[in-house]
Amino acid sequence: MRIDILTIFPGMFEGPFNHSIIKRAVEKGHAEIVIHNIRDYSTNKHRNVDDYVYGGSAGMVMMIQPIADCIDKLMAERVYNEIIFLTPDGQLLDQGLSNQLSLNENIIMLCGHYKGIDERIREHYITRELSIGDYVLSGGELAAAVLTDSILRLIPGVLSDETSALSDSFQDGLLSPPVYTRPSDYQGWKVPDVLLSGNEKEIKAWNYNKALERTRVRRPGMLGDNKQTDSQEL
Repeated sequence: MRIDILTIFPGMFEGPFNHSIIKRAVEKGHAEIVIHNIRDYSTNKHRNVDDYVYGGSAGMVMMIQPIADCIDKLMAERVYNEIIFLTPDGQLLDQGLSNQLSLNENIIMLCGHYKGIDERIREHYITRELSIGDYVLSGGELAAAVLTDSILRLIPGVLSDETSALSDSFQDGLLSPPVYTRPSDYQGWKVPDVLLSGNEKEIKAWNYNKALERTRVRRPGMLGDNKQTDSQEL
């Protein structure tokens, strides 16, 4: 997968993309991430990318020309499955959407800033608008990093254990159950006996029941009317 990220602050990606899963995905050749500085496409001698809002509202808006020229150049080089704009008023990102996007070959992510981008970019270029939550950030860079991580970890071969992502919260419509590791007894705090039993059927049932219990308590809205919510018997 190739991900092209358009931003006016390319340095913001140096930390998140040089560690952990994203770095591993790139090093293994499963992903290519290319950061584009929108200022490089400005025709203004000062490399300005923003201007005042028509109508007299407060704040500045990212101009259409530098963004359009950057996208046009990329689209002339390859076909993109999605051109995504990270924005607070976009569709909320969830696990199902990350799964869907992980199947694509080429994606553009556009990071807004200031009061946003010229609406004509949204009308004529953007294929999907996404938000990582109902709050406002200073720009789309952090959201783009979150989206990139959520997608790349799902690509086969990126994680050391490819089945790990399948047991993540939300993959089966439930939150993940509690997890434990050694030692089995720490200052009297013990791991549940069933997890030490080696009985695969009982462990699977315990995990399901605990995941269901946790979801009911913490995120009851995830349990729709048509979802199976009965506990499994050990």
